[in-house]
Amino acid sequence: MNIAFLGPRATFTDLAVREIFPKENAVPYMTIPDCLDAVMNNEADACVVPLENTLEGTVNVTLDYLLHEMNLPIRGEITVPIKQHLLVHPDHADQWENVDAIYSHSHAIPQCHKFLRNSCRGIPCETVTSTAAAAQYVKEHPDQKIAAIANELAAKEYGLVIAKRNIHDFDFNHTRFIVLAKEEVEFNGIKLEVSGNKTTLRVTLPSDDRSGALHQVLSAFAWRRLNLSKIESRPTKTGLGNYFFIIDIEMSMDDVLIPGAIAELEALGCAVEVLGSYPYFKIEKK
Repeated sequence: MNIAFLGPRATFTDLAVREIFPKENAVPYMTIPDCLDAVMNNEADACVVPLENTLEGTVNVTLDYLLHEMNLPIRGEITVPIKQHLLVHPDHADQWENVDAIYSHSHAIPQCHKFLRNSCRGIPCETVTSTAAAAQYVKEHPDQKIAAIANELAAKEYGLVIAKRNIHDFDFNHTRFIVLAKEEVEFNGIKLEVSGNKTTLRVTLPSDDRSGALHQVLSAFAWRRLNLSKIESRPTKTGLGNYFFIIDIEMSMDDVLIPGAIAELEALGCAVEVLGSYPYFKIEKK
């Protein structure tokens, strides 16, 4: 299969792809919408894109493009630990404290705030499209005394030296990546064991905006003992104050409980759409 992912090579998304699709052909794309479009246009069989980060929250462009621009089912999920390192060109391995600029993704820079404040005070930080793009830029400009914040895979991919390891502020930072595809996906050759299963729903409340509507929605899951791992509101983009809810249920689609909950929600006047029922995987350390 061809797997589209947010590139260039050696991004955290690439790392996720190498774990969940170790035997497939991974194709980098420059933006998240490009990845989804590749599947819709049959350029790729599936795509892997970031959905949520521990520190930064939901990746809005992924969710909004998926919900408002197209209809691709979620086929799988993988959670990857985020470990950030300071990378420099081998020619400047001993001069990292005196670099002229540090390049990285807009999310990675604040993830390393304490290190940058204490060890790199006064050094400007420049944003690029990804951590791997930052590493690639450092590789391609050996004449410049610059550094990148990126992962270990990027250091290997672009021949850079890790000047300082684990410069991130929080060790528990993780990113969830989802697999999107038109057809069912087989995770062949994967070394990770399945951590569990999820079913994701989009629920739009009744248009009459009656009080207690959200409580009734949650009650439909509660009395069935369906565990919700996440509930998030997103604007419908039809008017100020209009929202729908994305709900993750910690089990795969069954024949009784989840269909029963959906039927109850629809009887209450809610619109319900199943966005996917899928296995999820976790990388504990990387």
